[in-house]
Amino acid sequence: MVAVGESGAESGSDDPYARLGLSQDATFEQVQSAKARCIAEVDGDDQARARVEAAYDSVLMSRLRNRQQGQVSPAAATASQREDGLGSLPVSGPSFPGTSVLQKIRTNLPDPSQSLASFAPQWSLVEGQGRIVRLIAGVVGLGLLVVSVASVQLVLALACIGVFLSQVRRGRRPLASLGWTLLALLIGLVVGSLFTTALSPTALQQLSITPAQIQALPAAILLWLAALFLA
Repeated sequence: MVAVGESGAESGSDDPYARLGLSQDATFEQVQSAKARCIAEVDGDDQARARVEAAYDSVLMSRLRNRQQGQVSPAAATASQREDGLGSLPVSGPSFPGTSVLQKIRTNLPDPSQSLASFAPQWSLVEGQGRIVRLIAGVVGLGLLVVSVASVQLVLALACIGVFLSQVRRGRRPLASLGWTLLALLIGLVVGSLFTTALSPTALQQLSITPAQIQALPAAILLWLAALFLA
């Protein structure tokens, strides 16, 4: 094996091994040492330091590609085995130290199953003073909705804000809270629209509330129930 830096680092070379003063079969420890030595030699020169860092990254990526293609040299394989604690594994399947970075990235990525679980509905009745507040707010909101057609949009807007804040305070993520709030509103409006369409013109005339109020009632009730039960 050719020793690290045997001929000195070639700062102008395009070969990352030559730039670090390494041979092709240098071990991982030698690569690390060469990087530290070259950075110390160019201390204060940001451009030279950047070239050293780029050469070091190129060496690691080259080793990683070779390992994936089954072309790792025995010295590099031995270094990989020591680094990952796989001393007895064959050369054909070593884990080069560069792969530990990828493994860490995978480990830090959120579990998709857990992310989806945060969107799943959880039903539990609010306890204590929060239940009383929600009951009173719901009764007042429904009363306003029935009494005045001008309050329809205001009641629904306040109901959506209340459901959203209720879920967030009970521990649900904001995005999931927003999704369930909008879903409850949409379902309620669709049900109200179907109910309004099913009524005959004569029945609508006999009612003391407008079609807009009728359509908004299921949405308001559904949002009220969501504020009470959805966690």
